[in-house]
Amino acid sequence: MSGWEIRLVALLSVIAGMVDLIGFFTLGNIFTAHITGNLVLVSATLLREVNPSQALAIPTFFIGVGATWLLARASGLHGKKLARLLLAVQFVLLAAVCVFSLVANASANQRSLTAGLIAMLAVCAMASQHALLRLAISNAPSTAVMTGNVTNAILALLDTLSQGTFSIQGAAERRLARSLILLLGFFIGCFTAALAVFWFQDWAWALPLALAGVAILLAR
Repeated sequence: MSGWEIRLVALLSVIAGMVDLIGFFTLGNIFTAHITGNLVLVSATLLREVNPSQALAIPTFFIGVGATWLLARASGLHGKKLARLLLAVQFVLLAAVCVFSLVANASANQRSLTAGLIAMLAVCAMASQHALLRLAISNAPSTAVMTGNVTNAILALLDTLSQGTFSIQGAAERRLARSLILLLGFFIGCFTAALAVFWFQDWAWALPLALAGVAILLAR
């Protein structure tokens, strides 16, 4: 990946962490940035009641990825131009999430139909981000699946130590640095979002929205 792509992916990992945590605490324990957690929660219906939106988030994510693919194909754009288009889509979706959450006071009515619809918008925003990484940036790592990034970081670290030397030009070192950047970005996003939810409730959505605007500028 080029320099702007690395910076963009790092920023997107921060956004993913923020959206995942804010969505979980203000929209009824829904994981908006990835579907693994929602699959677990839906499976838990055998033992206890869960928010129906958790189940709806799974097909919504599929639809969001598919819609992003259709938009990318119809646009005929590639590289930076396609990245800007899809980042703009993410920005619009997060703007809708922020506005509707504030208007509906979603955090105080997490099991309402309105909160569920807002959660689906957030899921679509993250689906567009995932699709963006595959369609517009070559060899981009995931910004939300931290299990894979932790695995890559550990393996890269072991490869580096086994070689007995350290060089920022080495493949293992580059892989380690990239994984650590994504892990740190996601953690910073989660930590910052947790403080924002504690202090500002629904206004916390303004943080990932602002960073989504910065992401568009990075792709200019």
